[in-house]
Amino acid sequence: MKALSLALLTAVLTSTAAQAEPPVTGPLVDKKAVTLEFAKKVAEAAEQKAAENGWPVVITIVDEGGHLVYLARRDGTQYGSVDVAIRKAGTAAAFKRPTKVFEDAVASGRTALLGLPGALPLEGGLPLWVDGKVIGAIGVSGVTAQQDGMVAKAGADACGCASH
Repeated sequence: MKALSLALLTAVLTSTAAQAEPPVTGPLVDKKAVTLEFAKKVAEAAEQKAAENGWPVVITIVDEGGHLVYLARRDGTQYGSVDVAIRKAGTAAAFKRPTKVFEDAVASGRTALLGLPGALPLEGGLPLWVDGKVIGAIGVSGVTAQQDGMVAKAGADACGCASH
């Protein structure tokens, strides 16, 4: 009886495997991605701009999905700037726009933008463009929004990723 049960089970499993759908195939996309080395270079250029001006800032680099790849916090920077910098970078990556666009829109009365989930409409976040595609973003926080934007721009400019 045991042998018959085992034979039936084997027959069912092999017939199921034979009827399984073939694996999905199709074209895949090769794309550029933020590496740790790339993120460090962008952040170093931004940090140099902050250091030249004595600005205590947090500099974050995220990938295209808004996931943190690199964070640098200059000495003396308030802890609250860590989350703000991450959210600025995440906003720039998610919407493929500088966060200043959102800040300006809210300032001109488009307050509905404040309801965008996870978005932070403060200058200091810039998408990083490579070959016409956003591969990530930089976010900076710690000084005025305008100064944060200057630091972020220095990082994006250093890798040639400031615009598409």
